[in-house]
Amino acid sequence: MNMVFLGPPGAGKGTYAKELVRILEIPHISTGDMFREAVASGSELGKKVEEILKKGDLVPDDLTISIVKERLSHEDCKKGFILDGFPRTVDQAKALDEILTSLGRELGYAVYFEVSEDIVVKRITNRRICKKCGKIYNLITLPPKIDGKCDICGGELYQREDDREEVVRNRYKVYMNNTYPVIEYYQKQNKLFTIDGASGVDSVIKEVLNIIRR
Repeated sequence: MNMVFLGPPGAGKGTYAKELVRILEIPHISTGDMFREAVASGSELGKKVEEILKKGDLVPDDLTISIVKERLSHEDCKKGFILDGFPRTVDQAKALDEILTSLGRELGYAVYFEVSEDIVVKRITNRRICKKCGKIYNLITLPPKIDGKCDICGGELYQREDDREEVVRNRYKVYMNNTYPVIEYYQKQNKLFTIDGASGVDSVIKEVLNIIRR
């Protein structure tokens, strides 16, 4: 049950994946999380990634592919996985095919969550994160009980640099220019399934599960 989740930043890929891995008992692999871990480490590589992410640009293919290949070789991926944030270019999609072939596997589903730019901007610019425990809030859909404070630990909430509107709009444009061809790539392979990413979480989860069970 090997899947990739496609869609612009803010489409809800991570939210849906977290719910589905609980149901399907397979790992959620987010390149975004991997990149943020590199930034948090303070290494030279992490500093390079940080500059790229602040601008809303894509991390170079060679770096991303190496990270993904290493992760998919882990024992917990043998039953399947949900890959979120990769591939973002056709070259990366071809590289993923090669990685899976080398591991004796094949991609089963490419799920595309379709969301407009305005919805993406609204979702992401209202996101806030706790500095202490990392809990994620949304000022519209999931606001904290006390403004600026985490409900769980009382930590200060902050907005990530790449969640500012100008960066979000640039990220959306970068996505449409670089990643949309990936959608066509999987469409030609008859592996693409499109879902309205603006519908509710329960509705999206049900639709993904229906796709798998067909």
